[in-house]
Amino acid sequence: MRIPASALLGLALTGLFLFTAIFAQWIAPYPIDAAVGGVWEGPSATFWLGTDTIGRDILSRLIYGGQITIFVALASSLLSFGLGSFFGFLAAVRGGWTDQILSRIVDLMMAIPSLIVALVMLSVLPLNLTVLILVMGVLDSTRVFRLARAVAMDIAVMDYVEAAKLRGEKQGWVIFREILPNALSPLVAEFGMRFIFAVLFISTLSFLGLGIQPPLTDWGGMVKENKDGLIYGKGAALMPAAAIALLAISVNLVADWVLTRTSSLKGGRGG
Repeated sequence: MRIPASALLGLALTGLFLFTAIFAQWIAPYPIDAAVGGVWEGPSATFWLGTDTIGRDILSRLIYGGQITIFVALASSLLSFGLGSFFGFLAAVRGGWTDQILSRIVDLMMAIPSLIVALVMLSVLPLNLTVLILVMGVLDSTRVFRLARAVAMDIAVMDYVEAAKLRGEKQGWVIFREILPNALSPLVAEFGMRFIFAVLFISTLSFLGLGIQPPLTDWGGMVKENKDGLIYGKGAALMPAAAIALLAISVNLVADWVLTRTSSLKGGRGG
């Protein structure tokens, strides 16, 4: 199997992000909250990316921040896909009142911008990782529901699905053995997009002060901490912003390749 250069680049960068997130405690040269230098020092042999607004090593905080950012985004994306896909498939298979009730609930949730709902909920709920993951996962599941339902509606009328129903297979079998395998291609591509959306969402919440709380940090929180340095020509806030952009590009390259690969395999089997 020949992998395109763009996909190899995406895989390499994504793997590097995951590796540093998993082994952050061993890779980071300094503790996450230790002031080890002067304020906004430039890059040097001691501090490769310089220091931040109170003298903490930017590289160390970038590594720790990536760990938190990727963990929260991945966990919330998995939750949103679990909820959205299951209820989307259920609505498509059962139809009738089940479809109507679930669809109207999702329409109601999507009528209000997710950021506003998240800000309201997080302002009254305890600010911790579990609450953040639950709020982000539930809010984002509405988008997954719409995609999963649309895809499953097309698959549910196929002959092999009708044959499974005529054999007396239960709805769980139809969902997980007939619909899910044939819906993986668009869902995999969408997962990459929702993961990046989750990264941007948690970064936005942290920038607004309702995301990751000290002493932990994430990339959005790092931008907030160092934004004043831009006035004085300091680039400390640009480092986490660049990390977010690079992660988005790498994951999208991988998702595009997976979508192309699965689509070509499906087309080959059909031929």
